[in-house]
Amino acid sequence: MKPAAFRLIMNLYPPYWGTGISVRTVSHDYRYMRVEMKKRWYNGNYMHTHFGGSLFAMVDPFYMLMFIPILGSDYLVWDRSASIDFIKPGRGTMSADFVITDAMVDDIMEKTAQGEKYLPEYPVEILDEGGEPVARVKKQLYIRKKT
Repeated sequence: MKPAAFRLIMNLYPPYWGTGISVRTVSHDYRYMRVEMKKRWYNGNYMHTHFGGSLFAMVDPFYMLMFIPILGSDYLVWDRSASIDFIKPGRGTMSADFVITDAMVDDIMEKTAQGEKYLPEYPVEILDEGGEPVARVKKQLYIRKKT
């Protein structure tokens, strides 16, 4: 799928549209993605800050969705687990940048060459408008070369 179509579909996807999450940038090779979420009355919590579930949702599927076109149809890629560490209350527009490097892809190719499963962990920070971390997320993927 072309990155522009992917971006449009994700921005129309009801769980994201409904929480104010938007995919702002997708590079032509899927190696960079930026996701943002503006603070709205409907995505806040009792303390008038971003709801933690919305913060987690804004970073949930993206490493998996980026690796699928990068690795191609010879690989299975699934989300396996995740953890989130809330650092401070989120106010205003939140953002998260996802970057996939050649080293990450080479590591996957090496570890799955014989069909073994690989469970890499990738971090992503959710930042406020000032560039300060609001939360740190670790995403673990399940990746295996199809036999």
